[in-house]
Amino acid sequence: MAVRRPNAAYSKPATTKRPAKPGHKVSTKPARPEAASRPSRPGVKITARSAEPEHEAPSRAASGQRRPAPKVSPKPANPAGQGARAASRPARPAAAPRPASSSQEAGAAPARPLRSQNRPRPALVTKPGRVQTSTPKPGSARNSHLERLQKILAHAGIASRRACEELILGGHVHVNGEVVMELGAKADPTRDEITVNHKPIQREQHVYVLVNKPMGYITTVKDDQGRPTVMALVSGIDARLYPVGRLDFNSEGLLLLTNDGAVAERLMSPDHELPKVYLVKVHRALTKEQIAELSGGFRLDGRRLKPCTIEVMDKQQNPWLKVTLTEGKNRQIRRMFEAIGHPVHKLRRIQFGPIADPLLKPGAWRFLHPNEIAAVRAL
Repeated sequence: MAVRRPNAAYSKPATTKRPAKPGHKVSTKPARPEAASRPSRPGVKITARSAEPEHEAPSRAASGQRRPAPKVSPKPANPAGQGARAASRPARPAAAPRPASSSQEAGAAPARPLRSQNRPRPALVTKPGRVQTSTPKPGSARNSHLERLQKILAHAGIASRRACEELILGGHVHVNGEVVMELGAKADPTRDEITVNHKPIQREQHVYVLVNKPMGYITTVKDDQGRPTVMALVSGIDARLYPVGRLDFNSEGLLLLTNDGAVAERLMSPDHELPKVYLVKVHRALTKEQIAELSGGFRLDGRRLKPCTIEVMDKQQNPWLKVTLTEGKNRQIRRMFEAIGHPVHKLRRIQFGPIADPLLKPGAWRFLHPNEIAAVRAL
């Protein structure tokens, strides 16, 4: 029976060449070829096993048993949230401080330049837009003054807008010496030189005329049937005027004539719901139910009209009614009352938006006052 020596340590020549000292523990893990070139993993602690006798080593090798793997302790927790390698990595030496510039203090660190300052800005890409007739001068914002060429010609009294379009297509219009044959072309009437057949146009001043239309006149500029128009009521005005809205041949009341297309569009647009007040004389008195039916959104030709206001002015057999509309369908009031069996005898418009004049006699006309012009432009 072999005697076991407790202080003897098993070792190989590859591990150590010196004999083990009494009472000193030496790692029993044999050196492997790849372990010599590969550094040990930082932060991993390997525990040594107890030494084995020399006489047991050949018996283990002869039996073909593998030496158990060394026990590895778990990785220590890193409170800073960094890896074990970063924790065991030696700290870099502090860099030498840079000399302070004249604009910085000696003890302050130099400011890092912003990333946006170092990064080059992308070049501006201009989208191809509509080519205007006139080239704006440098430093001037003229987009707000540009208007369609046919509109400028019509406002200048050359012809109607449709006829001005034919002049443009025919090559009769020049802008700054260049012929323009595009209907979508725009120009600045305050700066550009516009000519028709080589004759410069003159932009007209806006004119606003209020007419009290009598019965027997048609609301149009010209009539193919030869009937008298409202234009025959106005004389001595060089501007080309046209009526805003319509009144029937047998109706009377206030009517606006102007050459301001922007104001005319706002007054006739259904989106603005411009109030128009009429005095209507009907046959026989209406009941409360009929008035409520007409004012609450009457259905006409399968379409519901906008609500209106109806007031009874007197209680005669054929009363006068005050009707306020916010839309203007063709012969709307006459058709509404005819639908309920009360035909209209007389119809007179007494107010058109903010404009009213009870002293203006039928067939007479006058220019709008400055406060009235400001009121219609503010709509």
